[in-house]
Amino acid sequence: MEINERQQTADQTMRALIQQSHRGPKDLALTTGHRRPSPGPGEYLIRVGAAGVNFADVMQTRGTYGGGPQAPYAAGFEAAGEIVGTGADVERPLPLGTHVIGAGPGAFAQYMTMPAAGVLPVPTGWSDAEAIGMVLNWATALAALKPLGEIEAGEVVLLHAAAGGVGQAAVRLARHYGARVIATASPAKHPAVTALGADEVLDSRRPDLAEVITRLTDGAGVDLVLESVGKATFATSLAVAKPFTGRIVVLGAASGDAAVTTHDLVFTHHAAIKGLHIGALAAQAPALYQSLLAEIEALVSHGVYPPGTPQVHPLSEGPEVLRQLEDGATHGKHALDPWR
Repeated sequence: MEINERQQTADQTMRALIQQSHRGPKDLALTTGHRRPSPGPGEYLIRVGAAGVNFADVMQTRGTYGGGPQAPYAAGFEAAGEIVGTGADVERPLPLGTHVIGAGPGAFAQYMTMPAAGVLPVPTGWSDAEAIGMVLNWATALAALKPLGEIEAGEVVLLHAAAGGVGQAAVRLARHYGARVIATASPAKHPAVTALGADEVLDSRRPDLAEVITRLTDGAGVDLVLESVGKATFATSLAVAKPFTGRIVVLGAASGDAAVTTHDLVFTHHAAIKGLHIGALAAQAPALYQSLLAEIEALVSHGVYPPGTPQVHPLSEGPEVLRQLEDGATHGKHALDPWR
């Protein structure tokens, strides 16, 4: 092979994490010869500066994420980086070189594509890593609290998994909107959640969790629950939500699925239950999603949303980071640097 041919081949490949099976993070492997993608219609090609790690990535490695990719696949779906290419039919394209945050397949790699309609420019003065979480964690927390949760000042909000990426954003936002925040997290994570402004932080695994929350609310219960844990906390969420005026927004099931029957809803649990998947919201209610992105930009400009402080790891450590996330051994946001 001639030198220029070898160089051309090298320019078309990249480092990426490839999920080889649905047996979990142990089968997530680093490759150096994965083919670099090309932007399709309505897409940008992004040189990834930082890729966000989410519990949904863990679910995808197990094949339990609804509509998730089939192995083998390039893992990851959230990233911030530089626009280095633009596909056809992008309306009002941003200039090449603009740094953006968005979502798309194969984010755990040096290059990826993402739909142009769903990106936000990285705020001025922020690094790519500091913007991680903006269009997923913060958009999810905002959607759960406002358009779905209909939060009002003076209400009581119960936030499960408050030390995670969505949970930390939700604590900040709920306090910003004037709510009283009761949060749950494992004991080692309580100081971090308290520092964010939670009024009370409880051990999510204590057997009397529902009784304690009821006591803290003088028997009234809570107005809104953000339920992201599932099986381990769902009974508590149902028990403490105010009858008829209470709302439960379900946005995850980290501990497994929970069940509720029509009989339960008619005769026992009278809160409104809503489901949230931010990707589905973006696809099925694009105007609502765009309004969320606009509000996030306003929160940034007003200083409510500060630069993020994710723990950034080399790409090769991705499988271990996902394993720790699956085991509940992480707190806050984590990201991967595909160039390290």
